Amino acid sequence: MVTGIILKAGSQVRILFDSSIIMRPNISAFPKCYVDRIAGSRTMSVFEWIQMARSLDADGLEMYEGFFESLSGAYLDSVGEAIEKAGFAMPMLCCSPDFTNPDPEARRKAVEHEVKMIEVCRRLGGTRSVCRVLSGQRYPGVARDQGIEWVAACIERVLPVAREYDVVLGLENHYKDGFWRYPEFAQKKDVFLELLAAVPDRRHFGVQYDPSNAIVAGDDPVELLREVADRVVSMHASDRYLAEGVTFDDLRQADGTLGYSPNLKHGVTGKGLNDYDAIFGILSGHGYTGWISIEDGMNGMEEMAESIEYLRRMCDKYYPEAA
Repeated sequence: MVTGIILKAGSQVRILFDSSIIMRPNISAFPKCYVDRIAGSRTMSVFEWIQMARSLDADGLEMYEGFFESLSGAYLDSVGEAIEKAGFAMPMLCCSPDFTNPDPEARRKAVEHEVKMIEVCRRLGGTRSVCRVLSGQRYPGVARDQGIEWVAACIERVLPVAREYDVVLGLENHYKDGFWRYPEFAQKKDVFLELLAAVPDRRHFGVQYDPSNAIVAGDDPVELLREVADRVVSMHASDRYLAEGVTFDDLRQADGTLGYSPNLKHGVTGKGLNDYDAIFGILSGHGYTGWISIEDGMNGMEEMAESIEYLRRMCDKYYPEAA
C-alpha cells in the first residue's frame, strides 16, 4: 500500500511522503467493466464498486466523472470517505471534455464543466492529483488546425484553475469516450503531439499515457512513450490482443486507424500486445513515480487482480531500489 502519512483536513485527504524513501509508481484500479452500469444504467453505485475493490491489492481508485450522482459537497465527501475507509487514495479523475464542438456555446460549457471537475478532483484527491482532459470528438468538417486551436484555447482557459487548486491536467492519447458519437480528435500520434506542444505548461499539464489506445490508433505505443516520457503525469495500464486468426489489416478502417472491434480483445495486463518491459524501462529511466491505473476486469475481477499482480512485479523489476 501507499507509504507515507495521510493527513485529513476537512474533506481533503493528503499523503505526505518521507523524502528519504525512494519512490516507485503506485497502482490504482478503474472498473472499465462496470462503467456502463455505474455511469449509464445506474444499476450499480460507485459505493458498491468501492466495496468490491477492497479485494484488490491496489493503492488507489481512479474515478470517472459519470460515476457521481451529485456534485454537492455532502455527496462528494461521502464518496471520499468511502474511498478512505476502504484504504484507498483517489489519485486520478477521468473526465471527457469535448473541446472540439463546432458550437462555441458548447465549448464554453465544456470549459465550465472541466473547471468543476478540477474542483471535484482536488476535493477527492488533494493536491497533485490528476484530472484528465481530452481534445474532443472528431467532428466531420472540423479541420485539424481549427480543432487544435480550439482545444489549446480551452485548455489555457482551464489551466488557471488547475494552478489555483494545484491539480495536474493529464491529456490522454484516447480513442473515444464510451458516451461519445465520434472518436477522439487527437487520437493519432501526430495530432496528439502537435496539441501537446501547443500547451507548454509542464507543472500543471502533461500526458495521461495509455499504451493500448496507441495500438487502437494504429500507432506504436513504445515510440509514442519515447516522445512524451518527460511529460507523463499518469498512466493507464490495460492490454489488448487479437482474436484467433485476425490480423491488424482486418481491423484497419479506410482512414488507416483502428476502431474498437470484437476481434480486439481485452485481457490480463502483460499478456497482450503491449511491450511492458520496454514501457517500464522508459518510465523508470525518466524517473517516473506517478500513478499507474489498471483498466481491466472485462472478463471478471480475477483478471483485474492478476493484472495488478503483474504490475507489482514490473515495479519490483524496474524499481528495485524502491523495494
